[in-house]
Amino acid sequence: MDLKLFATVFAAIFLAELGDKTQLATLLFASREGSSLGTIFMAASAALVATTAIGVLAGAVISNYLDPKYLAYIAGVGFILIGVWTIWKA
Repeated sequence: MDLKLFATVFAAIFLAELGDKTQLATLLFASREGSSLGTIFMAASAALVATTAIGVLAGAVISNYLDPKYLAYIAGVGFILIGVWTIWKA
């Protein structure tokens, strides 16, 4: 296992997920009286694993047809457009 890659991916995803709508939704489920915290944890974890698997598989397939450098440009432009749209709507 490439520990440097592991640490980089972990740090990036961990920071990106802090305070996002997924974490807030999980917080709301856990705050309900009588909630099974174990069930909520397992369900949220399974959902994150499934969405991550989709991202990894999609990235592997797309990289066969598109240079990863261009994919990074497309993602960057996408993030900028989302940011501009968010500011515009606020």
